[in-house]
Amino acid sequence: MKTYLPISSVVLLKDAEKRLMIVGLMQVEAETEKTWDYSGVFYPEGMYNSGSVHLFNDDQIEMIFFAGFQDAEGINFMNALNNHNNDTDE
Repeated sequence: MKTYLPISSVVLLKDAEKRLMIVGLMQVEAETEKTWDYSGVFYPEGMYNSGSVHLFNDDQIEMIFFAGFQDAEGINFMNALNNHNNDTDE
């Protein structure tokens, strides 16, 4: 079962030197229409132009430095997203 990290989580990707903060989930790349698990921006710089957003998948994450902010609304959203994706994987 795939589970997603919440928005604002900070991760390091494999073979990377700079951490990313997650700013989006289930992102569709405009040019290819490929769906990625996450979009992220460099931490702590954030988004500084349209090219500063990086798309990546869960299997590219090497280390989680911070699991982002969570409250009841966010937990309900993540549960719905996880349930939806697990239903479509079957």
